[in-house]
Amino acid sequence: MKFAIIKERKNPPDRRVVFLPTKLAEAEAQFPEATFKVESSDIRFFSDEKYKEAGFEVTNDVSDCDVMIGVKEVPIEALIPNKKYFFFSHTIKKQPYNRKLLQAILEKNIELYDYETIVNNKGFRLIGFGYYAGIVGAYNGFRAWGLKFDSWNLPKAGTLASQEALIAELNKIKLPAIKILLTGSGKVSNGAQHMLDAMRIKKVSVHDYLNNTFSEAVYCKIDVLDYNKRKDGKVIDVFDFFNNPEDYESNFMRFAKVTDYYIAGHFYGNGAPYFYTKQDVKSPHFNIKVVADISCDVNGPIATTLRASTISDPIYGYDPQIEAETDFKSENAIAVMSVDNLPCELPKDASEGFGEQFLQHVIPAFFNNDADGILQRAKITENGRLTERFNYLQDYVNEKQ
Repeated sequence: MKFAIIKERKNPPDRRVVFLPTKLAEAEAQFPEATFKVESSDIRFFSDEKYKEAGFEVTNDVSDCDVMIGVKEVPIEALIPNKKYFFFSHTIKKQPYNRKLLQAILEKNIELYDYETIVNNKGFRLIGFGYYAGIVGAYNGFRAWGLKFDSWNLPKAGTLASQEALIAELNKIKLPAIKILLTGSGKVSNGAQHMLDAMRIKKVSVHDYLNNTFSEAVYCKIDVLDYNKRKDGKVIDVFDFFNNPEDYESNFMRFAKVTDYYIAGHFYGNGAPYFYTKQDVKSPHFNIKVVADISCDVNGPIATTLRASTISDPIYGYDPQIEAETDFKSENAIAVMSVDNLPCELPKDASEGFGEQFLQHVIPAFFNNDADGILQRAKITENGRLTERFNYLQDYVNEKQ
């Protein structure tokens, strides 16, 4: 079995890679029956020379490999027929902008594995960059606060070498006595929480957060049953919420009334109530001044998120009265940071963590007859067709526009 670490070709350039040179050497040692080649790249965080030093062949031609391993979408013209590909395809939610990509993958008889579809037998994702999105998102939110209120001027995350460097910068600033709200319970929120804890910001309970005032900055981490409630007033459990989201309504405004800086690190499921609407934001009781929307569901549950912002221009303003974008420094504007590719700003750390997960969960499946069903569950296309699990994409594939 021959594996290729392929060059990232999507713009804007992404410097991440699935395997660091050291982690690739570890994979080679664990699976001597595997061959690993590296496609030459001039943008990857780790240079071609580093892979050569680790003993790997670096070449412009990887067409003799069986499995192509990348990060972002592969341009249609670069796809090699009859291969297995791993990358974030952004197709499983029927994203219109990648319909042609999925059509081409089927036409070229490619087996597609999307990192979002690599799950265990209970459906929980095993691999992703979410933790690092949380790290950078929390940092960027503090940066947005400083720029909006001229309180401090943090450097862009992408100019810093590591998570430790981000933390060092954050610990130079003096926070006012603000209340910080963090939603979510997964990898994204855990990454953001790591940053809040590294700043030694006090964590408080929901009751204290909602009812007390503090002389220092504090944060509260909440999950679905904190910001949603059943319409009939019953309190059941999170599984009831996930199974019957239509029976719930948002209870988020009680937090919005007392929150200054909101970090959105949740997963939003279809059919769940919106956190807050544009009408909610118009309320004089809506107190949030800065939103770091790491989840970034555009025109979704976070009404202030009008679009995904970019690493080069990460912050925009939301004017509640006209429900439109404005200068984030305007007095009435809510500053919104909604970059949707945050781990790109921390390529070394993000690549290191991703490679550990890929080596643990995916590579072994090629050599143990997929004993845990990892590949079978993750496979989107096979023999020019959608697999049974992803048949719901057929109408998406058939559409021409």
